[in-house]
Amino acid sequence: MSRSYDLPEADWVAVGVVGEPGSRTFYLQAGQGDEIVTLKVEKTQVGALAGFITDMMADLPETSRFDFEGSEAGTLRKPLDVAWTVGAIQLRYDNVSDRIVLLAEELTDAAAGGSDVERAVATIGMSRAQAAAFVAAGSDLVTSGRPLCPLCGRPINPEGHSCPRTNGHHPA
Repeated sequence: MSRSYDLPEADWVAVGVVGEPGSRTFYLQAGQGDEIVTLKVEKTQVGALAGFITDMMADLPETSRFDFEGSEAGTLRKPLDVAWTVGAIQLRYDNVSDRIVLLAEELTDAAAGGSDVERAVATIGMSRAQAAAFVAAGSDLVTSGRPLCPLCGRPINPEGHSCPRTNGHHPA
């Protein structure tokens, strides 16, 4: 089992990519004090998190504690020492600390022991400002990838795209 992390009041949270569209690797990173955790995530996870956080924040009660400290979410800190790859993700709201809590669970190889394998967990508590910055940065990253084919919805590579909807006759 990999190491677990508990950052209940993260000083900063970031989401970013390394690589060119079509071969990018997405990362979620957070730090609290001297502790930094970098996790590898999928593009779809970043997009889903941005959507769920947006919905969650819309349902939260108004507060006067909405500050923007630690709200930069677009810059990864180097070196990128990846702890593990994220599998399942959960979100919840902690009304005592007024934080959105992200619970990321390590992706494990099912062949190595199935559901009985202990998985590492990272708990990251984000302020509302950090969560809003995460949504903005994550949404920008997801939409900045390769353009999608208007016919089939698959990404169009720089060298072109042979759309299955045209049976290969008219590359998009």
